[in-house]
Amino acid sequence: MPEQQPRLLQAGRTMAVATAISRLTGFVRTLVLAAALGLGTGLLDVYTAANVTPNTIYEVVFGGALASVLVPLLVRATDDDDIDGDLFAQRLLSLVVYCLGAVVMVTVIAAPFIVDLYAPGFSLEQRQLAIMFTRYFMPQILFYAVSAVLTAVLNARGRFASPPWAPVANNVVVIATAAAFMLVGGTGKLESLTQSQTLILSIGTTTGVAAQMFVLILTSRRAGFRLRLRVNPRGIGIRRIAALAGWTIVSVAAAQAVFVVITRIASQSGSGAIGIYSHAYTLFQMPYAVIAITVMTGVLPRMSRAAANRDLAQITADLSQSLRLTSVVLVPVSAALIVLGPNLTTLLFAHGNASSAAAHLTGKVLAAFGLALVPFAAHQIMLRAFYALGDTRTPSLLSFTVSAITIVTCLAAGRITSGPNLIIALAACSAMAYAIGLLVTAQLLRRRLGRVDGRRLLGAHSRMVVAAAVAGLATALTTRAVNTTAVTGWTGTLVSVGAATMVGAGVYALTAKALHVTELKTLTAAFRSSKT
Repeated sequence: MPEQQPRLLQAGRTMAVATAISRLTGFVRTLVLAAALGLGTGLLDVYTAANVTPNTIYEVVFGGALASVLVPLLVRATDDDDIDGDLFAQRLLSLVVYCLGAVVMVTVIAAPFIVDLYAPGFSLEQRQLAIMFTRYFMPQILFYAVSAVLTAVLNARGRFASPPWAPVANNVVVIATAAAFMLVGGTGKLESLTQSQTLILSIGTTTGVAAQMFVLILTSRRAGFRLRLRVNPRGIGIRRIAALAGWTIVSVAAAQAVFVVITRIASQSGSGAIGIYSHAYTLFQMPYAVIAITVMTGVLPRMSRAAANRDLAQITADLSQSLRLTSVVLVPVSAALIVLGPNLTTLLFAHGNASSAAAHLTGKVLAAFGLALVPFAAHQIMLRAFYALGDTRTPSLLSFTVSAITIVTCLAAGRITSGPNLIIALAACSAMAYAIGLLVTAQLLRRRLGRVDGRRLLGAHSRMVVAAAVAGLATALTTRAVNTTAVTGWTGTLVSVGAATMVGAGVYALTAKALHVTELKTLTAAFRSSKT
């Protein structure tokens, strides 16, 4: 029987557009920062290491995975007539503000120890600058946490479209910060950095995260949520939340241990390595964020309600649909990253203070990350099914396993290879770990739900992979053909990438249609109807 257009897509169209615009501005932010600070320079390494530190600490003490715990709790509080949903959310927000405010104060003091932990390979000059950046960036921990709670409140109330717009404010502020840095004569050279240029980068970056939080504050007020801090945050089942969150914190801590290991290895493998790896990872995350996170954000409340009603069949249906609709886009994107990685990054980053060699190496790392795209997205979607069921222990153990595999393989890679090849190997280690994690997660989820629609998933994904392989071959042949022409340099790369992308997309669409990949038709029909 033909599958009707899913309500998930109907709810997610506006959210997908908002997420795409958010990621587009984030993409521009990445390009501007790379041009301003210089891809492959020591300054970008310092800025990157310091700027990701508050994200990492936030993930450990509060956790992106914890948001998956908050949404089911807030959904139940909203649907329960015996619970004051606003009061519950206000007390939860108050608890977060008090706890994370204390964390900010501690981390500002401990900045030297944090920098030494993440980047032991920094020179003395880099270390001093990283400590200063880190202290300015630490308030972001609190801003991110408040944003996460407000996003969970909005999602629990069925407001999915507004939160993805908030990061746009962050991106715009940081883009303006990078532009201001260049206007006052900033370069990628540490020795020429002035105090005013340092303050522009420090204050401007944290102001961006604050702007993101204030957008969500305004959006929440318009949605009817009374933003008020309670002196006494008790009465929300803190022990229950702690029990649920305990396992998620373990898994997130393990994931951040991966980041620490990778950053430490990169900091000792040559100047610019941290920035190169980080920028490749950012590009890898873009299609995942636009497609997979949009799907996960929309499907988690649905699965949570199905779990509350003990409707395992509905959870399986939502899960299968989410995996197939996500993969029909991400499988060809993965093929494109593998084939076009160096050309894409040369086109994007070989500007301003950036090194052409560093841009090309970033592309090779991106190609290795391309292997991880589909396993990573599928693994994350499957974990949401456990969260919907109120089980945080199993996904935490699964995430811990993936992190352990990544750490072991990365340490092994550090002993086997070095230099540029090591950065590529680190990305390949992540791909292998998520592929193993996906297989294990699918088996455990099958035991929990009884079935995961495996035959349909396997058949659909097999057809998608074949279509993407044919498209990837066409893309590679097109690139080779264009490269033999007289057009060279940046213009030649632009022509090559543009032609290869159009040919690859067309071949994938035609091959998918011939192989009866119905998910592509479902997806395109949904977005066509959204325009009418």
